[in-house]
Amino acid sequence: MPDTGDHAKQQSINDYYSAAQLRSDRWIALRDAVEAAQTATARERKKLNSEITGLFSALEPIERYWAFPGAAAFQQLQRMFGNDSLNDLIFSLKRVVRALSTGAYRRRNVPLSHEDGDWDDVEDESTLPIEARALTKPYFEVLIVDRLTDQQDKWLRNSLQRMRRSEDPFTYEPVVVPSLEDALVAILFNHNIQAVVVRPGLTLKSDALLPLLKRQLNRIGDSVDLDTLKPELYGPELCRLIARVRPELDVYLVTERAVESVAGLDLGTCRRVFYNQEDFLELHLNIIRGVNARYKTPFFTALKEYSKQPTGVFHAMPISRGKSITRSHWIQDMGAFYGPNIFLAETSATSGGLDSLLEPHGPIKEAQEYASRAFGSKQTFFATNGTSTCNKVVVQALVQPGDIVLVDRDCHKSHHYGMVLAGAQVVYLDSYPLSEYSMYGAVPLREIKHQLLKLKAAGKLHRVRMLLLTNCTFDGIVYNVERVMSECLAIKPDLVFLWDEAWFAFARFGPTYRQRTAMNAANNMRARLRRPSAKERYEAQQVELANADDETLLDTRLVPPPDARIRVYACQSTHKTLTSLRQGSMIHINDQDFKGEVEQAFHEAYMTHTSTSPNYQIIASLDVGRRQVELEGFEFVQRQVEAAMSLRRAISTHPRLQKYFKVLTAGDMIPEQYRESGVTSYYDPEQGWTDIWECWASDEFALDATRVTLAVGGTGWDGDTFKTKILMDKFGIQINKTSRNTVLFMTNIGTTRSSVAYLIEVLVEIANDLDDLLDDASKMERRGFEKRVKNLMEDLPPLPDFSRFHDAFRTHDGHGTPEGDMRSAFFLSYDEDNCDYLELDGSVKAAMETGRDVVSASFIIPYPPGFPILVPGQVISKEILAFMRALDVSEIHGYRPDLGLRVFTEEALERHAARQRAIAGI
Repeated sequence: MPDTGDHAKQQSINDYYSAAQLRSDRWIALRDAVEAAQTATARERKKLNSEITGLFSALEPIERYWAFPGAAAFQQLQRMFGNDSLNDLIFSLKRVVRALSTGAYRRRNVPLSHEDGDWDDVEDESTLPIEARALTKPYFEVLIVDRLTDQQDKWLRNSLQRMRRSEDPFTYEPVVVPSLEDALVAILFNHNIQAVVVRPGLTLKSDALLPLLKRQLNRIGDSVDLDTLKPELYGPELCRLIARVRPELDVYLVTERAVESVAGLDLGTCRRVFYNQEDFLELHLNIIRGVNARYKTPFFTALKEYSKQPTGVFHAMPISRGKSITRSHWIQDMGAFYGPNIFLAETSATSGGLDSLLEPHGPIKEAQEYASRAFGSKQTFFATNGTSTCNKVVVQALVQPGDIVLVDRDCHKSHHYGMVLAGAQVVYLDSYPLSEYSMYGAVPLREIKHQLLKLKAAGKLHRVRMLLLTNCTFDGIVYNVERVMSECLAIKPDLVFLWDEAWFAFARFGPTYRQRTAMNAANNMRARLRRPSAKERYEAQQVELANADDETLLDTRLVPPPDARIRVYACQSTHKTLTSLRQGSMIHINDQDFKGEVEQAFHEAYMTHTSTSPNYQIIASLDVGRRQVELEGFEFVQRQVEAAMSLRRAISTHPRLQKYFKVLTAGDMIPEQYRESGVTSYYDPEQGWTDIWECWASDEFALDATRVTLAVGGTGWDGDTFKTKILMDKFGIQINKTSRNTVLFMTNIGTTRSSVAYLIEVLVEIANDLDDLLDDASKMERRGFEKRVKNLMEDLPPLPDFSRFHDAFRTHDGHGTPEGDMRSAFFLSYDEDNCDYLELDGSVKAAMETGRDVVSASFIIPYPPGFPILVPGQVISKEILAFMRALDVSEIHGYRPDLGLRVFTEEALERHAARQRAIAGI
């Protein structure tokens, strides 16, 4: 790297979102620079030498946090350069770069010189047969935190090396750092670390931190002032901080202090404390045992063992053991495509080492307990028919007919149907609109509090059972979960929360994202409400807010009472964002009243909605997916965020792409009043990356960077056309969500830098084609293009709010609260005599102009946006009618173009209202 001054170096570093990405690119740049130096002229060589020196300097503070190539090898490379041994240096650098990019260092010691082995020995892991890769011992690294001399460091490494045994299921290498700060950077930076050994000699401060590494430290977000810590507390405090940052890691504390002085300290997830001893065999065995506890997959292992057993099938499923395929003359291609194992493992048996999903006592029960540990819940249940079913299970278990439920209006349709099944009285909550992009954001906390206070004033708070919200939304808007629950519990201390985290299962395994997950927030709140300060804060605010009106309460950050009940449920589509077969989902529970109040009802609801023939392959994939996230979820989520950030930067800074496309930023998707941090964009061409921790810690809403919304109206194509006709049909790129003028690119843990590069290439090609098209266009063709763009980017229909339930489906108690009985409206429509069809462009408008309440008899769900804009029993407003007439999407569930909108007849509404009044005694 040419030495062009501190500012240039800082700019170069700021181009990187993560230090891991910086490290990878620096090694490649070093290899390329040394290769160029071999054939350079004297003048060129001088410049290259400066660049090589700069690259070594940039790598040196980073490499201390990795076991490969290691400090000794790095120093050897520097000596080669100092001795002008470029041939040896380039040979070694090629091996390092290849080993890092292929993962070869995970399987064996990589020789760095000609004498140590053949270059061909450093094979590409991705080219190995999957069977061969499955047989290799998994590799990880152990972080040892202690200030050691070179001699002590060597002795410690040799001592651990001697403890290794051939029967060990894993292999590992140590990474030694001296300080608490270095340890925190290491676990944030090095995804290979699976265990941490904290020894008594550690210091507090690091003596060499790059600005990018200091930024890593900011992501811890802890309020403790480390500078005030006493040295004897460095070790315990590091244990606590590791649990906060990477709770999946195994931590071992070696201490010289008396047992009683350590026993009362918060040691986070520390597995064991060693007292003033150097028993390396015991330490080695504990490290292996700890990693193996996460590596175990009870059900997947049981299913593999079952598939090896010779069995006679006198049961259901002719496909079991593959018999119906292997004996066939016509479907051999199916067996050839899937291979034998999937059929050997296909069975309806629950014995023979297997288990029943409906009544688990064996490996499924154990697998669910492991998943509960991984995701931070108190109980976790697997589902094999998607989160749609999970949502309905939770709602049916908790909500009785007549209970009031506050529901995010633009949530997934399964919630609306769940309200029908449960017989809930529904209060729909409106999200803030993003009319410019034809999408909704999320529900402001003020709106939620407003509805709760209104129900409280009406004397109905005791009937309010649940708050149901989507976190994160399809478009990536993420709630401040802990704040929402805290303030709602201040109004209704036993409120139940159901968080639809269908798109957010991955969030648990990134420190920034984890803080906004339901289970993490629930655990934080349980701990916070147990502290003596919780009671003091609550009582002080009660005095301050005595006789306060609703407006004051809406403007105040409310404090929950210390006896509030933490009752939190989260439903996650594991298959959407983590490794699982399609429809693999989980229900996570953190409910203080689950055992006493809900467990039996939950069991019945689970039995109601779960198949008696669940797919074992899905269950096994959930088990394996859990193993993956406990061992490499941190790495994969980090890479996922990096890929999304790279995509955002590439599009935002490419001059050709800026003509037709725009990546929507936090400032575009979250109104200013909900962004207390003031952050508008995660990347600025002048300043580089914004550290997103602050906005994720403080703002009412945050934007999930892994969901990249691209405005495409500037191309003249609407979102659906751009998705199907351009991206899919022409370039083979699959996406899911669109709006009128946007498309959504979702990165996941399988997204690579190559796939991001391909997408950029495609967008550039599209932009070039548009340039050529407009260059050759006639005046009228150009005017047509500009008109289409204006129609997509400016002439947009305003997004309607929920109107109201018709009075026939509301409680006649004189309080005027908005809850409605959607269930009775849903079943009233089963009688065709109660319904009629009205055309959008004619009879609906005419009926409304007469003053008639036109009431929907069906769910009306246009795609996009993909949620009901009308539900059974809802009055059709002028705004909703205008929006529907302006829709130009091809798919509207519940609407029949040949007949029109299905609505209730006036007579049916009058009859139903009369029955309701009679029941109420009015």
